[in-house]
Order: sequence, then structure tokens, then C-alpha cells
Amino acid sequence: MHSITIFGNGGLGRAVEIAVLERARRSGRSSEVLVLGRPPSGRHEPADLGHPDLVVEASRPDAVVANLGAALEAGARRFIVATTGWADDRSRVERLLRESGAAAVAAPNFSLGVVLFGRLVETAAELFGSVEAFDPYLLEWHRRGKRDRPSGTAIDLARRIADRHPRLSSPGDLEVVSVRAGSSPGMHLVGFDAAGETVELRLTARDRSAYAAGILAGADWLERGPREPGLHAFDLVVDELIARHPIAA
Repeated sequence: MHSITIFGNGGLGRAVEIAVLERARRSGRSSEVLVLGRPPSGRHEPADLGHPDLVVEASRPDAVVANLGAALEAGARRFIVATTGWADDRSRVERLLRESGAAAVAAPNFSLGVVLFGRLVETAAELFGSVEAFDPYLLEWHRRGKRDRPSGTAIDLARRIADRHPRLSSPGDLEVVSVRAGSSPGMHLVGFDAAGETVELRLTARDRSAYAAGILAGADWLERGPREPGLHAFDLVVDELIARHPIAA
């Protein structure tokens, strides 16, 4: 990575900027980082973006299509889409990328821990779903200013639970509670409750550095390409990381 444009100057965008510059400092490899907030006109002009080797989308769901379109016009062909709440535009984004020969890694959460947590949740849903006494539930807590409710991560976890739980026909059958208060960067709790006991799996983010690290891993995966044009899941990146660096017992 040499030139990186980040759409979104909020907490996540700034965390990615810090991670990129810190890695450049450690490696001795220079990186140019451009962090862009929301433009007054509502749309970024391609001429203002330079020629980025990588674009990180971390802004707002209603800006994803326009931001990616401007970056494609500027010549960008590698993307990380870390914004949530744009599911309705997914087919449009996929089409833009494919028509331009561009590839993107997209995920509701770029934490390595979240991906592995999701796989634990799938196994737990199968195990506890086989015992009728246990009822599943999901609780997520984010900062007061987070707009989407439930979060993209909670939606993904609910899907994973419903897919593996024999007594749930869809994510809508699962009890999901969203809390928006304070400044929590993110907490997700999956529980299974019975009359005499409760079992819970919890993932708590302390700050956004875990998300930034995952975004850099996604960027490295794209750079090691070439990758097929279109959208790619972060799970593919994690699978490759696990294969290259096995987790010690």
C-alpha cells in the first residue's frame, strides 16, 4: 500500500489512519493517507482523490454508492467497505465493482475476534439447539450515536444462530436486544437460558484498533491478489490468516 484514501473522518476512519501510519513507521515504508469527511456538496469529486492504491469506506450508509463511484472514476480498484447499514445497495455496489474490474472486501465488522466469535456461536447454536430447555437470545450494546439498530454484527450473528439452531426458522424468531448508550465501541452477548442455568458467550471491543487491524489484513489480502471483481467476505481473509499462522493449542 502506498496511497490510501479513507472516506469517513470519524472514530473508525481515524483509527485506520493511525494503524496505517504506525505500520509504515515500523516498516520504514512510506504511506500517504488522505482522510475525507463529508463534502459540502454531498459528493466527492474524483479529481480530489488522487490515484489511491486502496480506498477504505468508513463513512455513512447513504454515501457508500457515491463514494465508491467517485473512487472508481479516480482509478481505484481495491476497496475495503467497513460501513454498515447499506445492505439495500449491495447489488448496485456489486455491479459497480464488477463493471470496473474492481475488488472489495466488505464486512459489518472487521475484527478478527468477531469472525472467530461468530464461528463459536454457530457451534453453540447447534449444541444448545438440540436441548429444548435452552432458549437463545442476543444482546448488543453500542455508543449512543450509532444509528443502525441492530448493528450489522448483531444481524450477522442472528443469521448464524438461526441457520444452525433447529428450532429457529429465521433470524426474526430470535430475541434480539439493542442498547444505545454512552460510548461503548461495541459489545455482543449470545446466551442460552434454561430454568436452572444460563450459558453466555460475550465479545467486548475495548477500542477500534481491532477493527483497524482487520481492515489492514483485508487490504493485504487484496494486494496479494489478483482477486475476482466484486465483493468478497472478510471470512476469506481470516481463513487465509489461520492457514498461514495456525493458532497454537
